Amino acid sequence: MRDGAAEETGAANLTPQTDDDVMDAYSRAVITAAEKVSPSVVYIEVEPRVSNRRPNIPRMPQERRGSGSGFIFTPDGFILTNSHVVHGAEKIEVTLADGHKHQADLIGDDPDTDLAVIRINGPNLVPAQLGEAQRIRVGQLVIAIGNPHGFQYSVTAGVVSALGRSLRAQSGRLMDNSRGEVIGVNTAMILPAQGICFATSIDTAKFVASRLIRDGKVSRSYIGLAGQNVPLPRRIVRYYDLAVESGIFVISFENDSPAREGGVREGDIIIGFDDRPIAGIDDLHKLLTEERIARRSSLTVIRGTDKLAIEVMPQESRNRTN
Repeated sequence: MRDGAAEETGAANLTPQTDDDVMDAYSRAVITAAEKVSPSVVYIEVEPRVSNRRPNIPRMPQERRGSGSGFIFTPDGFILTNSHVVHGAEKIEVTLADGHKHQADLIGDDPDTDLAVIRINGPNLVPAQLGEAQRIRVGQLVIAIGNPHGFQYSVTAGVVSALGRSLRAQSGRLMDNSRGEVIGVNTAMILPAQGICFATSIDTAKFVASRLIRDGKVSRSYIGLAGQNVPLPRRIVRYYDLAVESGIFVISFENDSPAREGGVREGDIIIGFDDRPIAGIDDLHKLLTEERIARRSSLTVIRGTDKLAIEVMPQESRNRTN
C-alpha cells in the first residue's frame, strides 16, 4: 500500500508538458546553437578572374561580384567554404560577424566535393567547433547558419532526413551528402523537393581541408559508382563476423566505371577495400587516394547472402563529367 500510495503521489505531482513548453525548449536549443556558432560565420565576396577580355572593356555587372558563406575553423584564420563560390577568383573579401573586412587568400579548392579553403589574417578570430558525422542520426535536429547577403546571419532549422546519399558535383563526380558543432557543409538545395538541402559530411570536409592546406589540391582515384550508406542484416554481420555493421549499397555507375568493369553489380553492399573495413561513403573517400591510381585493389562486397572479393583498378579522377 505504501509503495502504491507513493507512486500515486509521485504521478499526481508530475506536470505534463504543454505544447508551449516543448516549443520553448526547441527554440532555446536553436538559439543556443546559433549564438555559439554565429561568430564563426563569414560573408564572402568574390571578384572572378575574367579571361579573353581586352583591358579597355569594363567588367559587366554580372562579372563583378559573386558571394557566399563560409565559417572559420581554426584560430589562425582558415575558412571553409564552397568551391563554386571561390573557384577562379581574382579577389576574395571576407566580412566577419562584427563587420570587419579582410582580404583572403585562396588556399585551394576541390570541385569534386564542392569544398574550398581560404585564409585571412586577423585578431581574435572565433573558430567553430567541428563535430563527428558518425554521431548523426536520421531525425536529429540540425540548423543551417549562413550569411548569404552580407547582413545579419540567417538560421534555418530542420531535421536530418537521410544519411550517406550521393549527389553529382559540378565536376561530374558523385559526392556524398552531410550541440553547436559543425556536422556538414551545405552544397546544394533542391527547391522543387520541399527545399531539401544536401551537405558534405564534416568527416569528409576535415579530410579535404587537411589536404587543401597541405597541398593546395586533392589528388584522388575513383572507382565510378554511386551508393548510399545502409545497415547490414544482423545475421550477415554475425555469420561472417564482420568488423562493420553497415556498408555502401551500390545504386548506379559512372560511364566506363572501374567498379562495373571489375564485376561490381547494382545492389551489392561494399564492406571493405583492400582489407580495410568500409562502413560508409566517408571511409571509401578517404581510401581512394592518388596512391591507388592504376593499382589493383580488392573490394569486399555482400551480394545477397554471399561475401565476395572483387578486383578493381581505380583510375585517376580528372574532374570529368560522365
